[in-house]
Amino acid sequence: MKVLLAGAFGHLGQDVLKSLLDAGHEVIAADVVTRETDFGGYTPLRIDMTDKAKLAGVCEGVDAVITTVGLTKASETVTAYDIDFGANKNLLEEAKRAGVKHFAYISVLKADKGRQVPMLDAKAMFEEELKKSGITYAIFRPTGYFYDTAHIFQPKVEAGKVTLLKTKTPVRCNVIDTRDFADYIVEHMTDENKSYDVGGTETYTYEEITKMFFAAAGKEPKISFTPAFMFDLIIAMAPKWKKGVIRFGKWTMTEDMVADVKTGKRSFAAFIKEIYEKGLKF
Repeated sequence: MKVLLAGAFGHLGQDVLKSLLDAGHEVIAADVVTRETDFGGYTPLRIDMTDKAKLAGVCEGVDAVITTVGLTKASETVTAYDIDFGANKNLLEEAKRAGVKHFAYISVLKADKGRQVPMLDAKAMFEEELKKSGITYAIFRPTGYFYDTAHIFQPKVEAGKVTLLKTKTPVRCNVIDTRDFADYIVEHMTDENKSYDVGGTETYTYEEITKMFFAAAGKEPKISFTPAFMFDLIIAMAPKWKKGVIRFGKWTMTEDMVADVKTGKRSFAAFIKEIYEKGLKF
């Protein structure tokens, strides 16, 4: 099968690219910036999906499209509506024009429940657009990723203290390794009009995760709790272009992120230990 993978050189994208190649697919690896990988066998393509005119012809002869494209950090030049919704809508329209049979989109768990958060609302908007497009679709909503969680907790543990948001009940999550998630996406990318909430096999509270990081670092846990409304003060003082990412951070730290589908070969607890055994930095 010939597959166009958009966002192919991001963290998740590269794992999806590898899974597609391992499964024997012909892959066009498309992204706004292409990068060298330690494997080959694909056709790189540099595209800017926010420019609709430049997408003309990119889906010719393609059987399936997978897009991992989404805003992952604060930007002064583009918003989640430009990327998560607008750019993906441009690609969807080109896929329809070219007669692509399958379209797979990577969203996020509970995107439709957090419409007050731009990074979630934009994803939910595109989910709605895809469902009414007429193309056979598969939507994948991950809980979060091992590396993103490490990126949040490792620096705070190294600084000696982690501050969590105070909630009525402990917030839980079952994050997944991107390699396991990539395999699941490739296995189900041509399913007919399905939406999957996907996470890893281990579920922990954020306090449990914090303690695992401290233990792996060989440090005594130092954890404090602050009311969630403190984030609102931070949001109020932040520049406009940073507010969306901060709102997303508050939402994920106060909302259970546990998916029904629990899959993967890799252990999050083992991953945390491996970080410190191998001296990895996030």
